[in-house]
Amino acid sequence: MKQSGFTLIEVMITVAIIGILAAIALPSYSRYVARSKVADAIGNLSNAKSGMEQFFQDNGTYLSGANCGAGTPASTDGFDFGCTATATTYSVTMTGSGSVSAYKYSIDNFGTKATLASPFGTSTTCWLISSTNC
Repeated sequence: MKQSGFTLIEVMITVAIIGILAAIALPSYSRYVARSKVADAIGNLSNAKSGMEQFFQDNGTYLSGANCGAGTPASTDGFDFGCTATATTYSVTMTGSGSVSAYKYSIDNFGTKATLASPFGTSTTCWLISSTNC
């Protein structure tokens, strides 16, 4: 009687192939997720600037208690919000946590976009989202 099935060698080769594919795919997926979180944070910084400027137009000041004016998000996926303001100036920051902890971006009342930390370096004139932009 002939037995059918897989040999141990065949199973080990299959597991090795799956491991190699996972080793290639997982870092790529992690970078994709990080890029999407960074894009969301940058969008929220742009929205925060618009909100702060609208608040200033309506109230003549950027101050509004602890939340630093209108339109500033409390947090976004993977990023925490921070804001400092006086009556005539403000600075909004988004600081990464978890898988995006290497990123920190800011914008101020002059529209100055700054990359305070990223895997690609820092910049006082733009938001670095890759090694080729800016």
